[in-house]
Amino acid sequence: MKPILLLGLAALAAIAAAIAAAPAAEPPRALPLPEAAAVPVAPPAGPAAAGGELATSRSGQFRVSSADGLLRGTVAMMAEDAKGDLLLLTGEKDEWKVPVSIVLHGKPGDPLPPRSVAMKLLFSEAGDDLRLDVHLGRGIEAESFKHATTTILLYERALRGRRPGRPETPLMVAPWLVEGLREASSWQLKSGDRRLYEALFKHGGLFKLDELFTLNESQFEELDGVMHAAFRVSAGSLVMALLKQPQGHQGFLTFLSESAAFDGEMPALLRRHFPELNLSETSLAKWWALQLAEMTTPTLTEVLTIAETEAALDDALHLDVAAAEGGLQRKPLADWRELDALKPAERVEAVRLAQDGLVHLSYRCFPSYRPLIGEYQTALAAIARHKTRKTADQLADLRETRGALMAKASRGRDYLDWFEITRARQTSGVFEDYLRLKQRLAAQPHNRDDSLSKYLDRMNQIFVRNMPDSVSGLPANPPPETPIDLPKP
Repeated sequence: MKPILLLGLAALAAIAAAIAAAPAAEPPRALPLPEAAAVPVAPPAGPAAAGGELATSRSGQFRVSSADGLLRGTVAMMAEDAKGDLLLLTGEKDEWKVPVSIVLHGKPGDPLPPRSVAMKLLFSEAGDDLRLDVHLGRGIEAESFKHATTTILLYERALRGRRPGRPETPLMVAPWLVEGLREASSWQLKSGDRRLYEALFKHGGLFKLDELFTLNESQFEELDGVMHAAFRVSAGSLVMALLKQPQGHQGFLTFLSESAAFDGEMPALLRRHFPELNLSETSLAKWWALQLAEMTTPTLTEVLTIAETEAALDDALHLDVAAAEGGLQRKPLADWRELDALKPAERVEAVRLAQDGLVHLSYRCFPSYRPLIGEYQTALAAIARHKTRKTADQLADLRETRGALMAKASRGRDYLDWFEITRARQTSGVFEDYLRLKQRLAAQPHNRDDSLSKYLDRMNQIFVRNMPDSVSGLPANPPPETPIDLPKP
């Protein structure tokens, strides 16, 4: 037995020695990327280019490179959140095919490049790769980053199922589709602002369909805060209207897959995937308007602010008294003594609408007002029964309590404003879009050439030329003197 064991050990030792003496095999190489087919990309600066400085997202689709390990993980989770919102909206499983590389450049406070976010497509015979470059000069704003992530996910969807290499047609994702998907996701997650829809729907400001479809990415980036909100509301309601079409879910999925590579008119692509829109040329606009009207309707449990509750309470506290010439005359609750001369049935009818209005308001009023609404109901019931011995004092106490609530709300708002101002460590960026708009208007003045404008321009030139220096009591300008050269420091 021992000779056999010794022979086996000797054979293994000989094999190991032969392997060690043999030359090392060359490791396999990746398929070469044709230089003509590659999109030139600047390498990431700093340690992000070194090996090991990489974070892979939960699904494996996103690979984030940066020198900051904590930031890499945060960005990877934000990208997955954006993809999760999109998958939840479309009801799909995660079946990604093309990886996405996210490269973070710079640090907060660095000068911004012309574009803080850039997307690139790297393609070869081996496969496609999408790259998202993000500059950190202003940090990472969550919604802007998710907008960029959703955009690149739509590009990834367009690349599925095609042969690797240069696309036959240019790829372009419309801003309205990205913003619409983001807004529809927010609405589905119960984080949308219905009041913004209501304000734009009632007072105007929504984009028209042709304006939505023709606005490109550069124009989208130039929108100020108000116009961006109107654009997002318009696009979001359109996406939700498409999803509610008959068989709209499946049609919307195929529409998303073809939208990036489609180079025709957007209404034509929509009618291809949503046959119900072929009923008339205005069918899409009608569906869109119905969706907007539905979204502006408040829910039963939507809580009003104190100011809104006060306005609704003032509107509800009215008495409907029969007029001598017929019909009803609306009077404020302060005139409740005029009901003393009415019959019991007429008094009950006079306060009925006010009682109904208070019941509806109790569902949505600011919580602090619910006890007050109950006391108003008690006062109205006493007026209807003509038991008004304490009504005057009761109504006076209610008015005083409402005034105290309004004063406390105003004081609380002022305190929060003071706290935010005194504790701020950096600018909010709220007015940056206004400053950019002001700079654009100054750089590109719009000169009107109509007759009235020309007349006013001529009058302004005449007035400025003939105006004396000492106008409005100001002293005349002194004669010019020879400038004095200051000594060099």
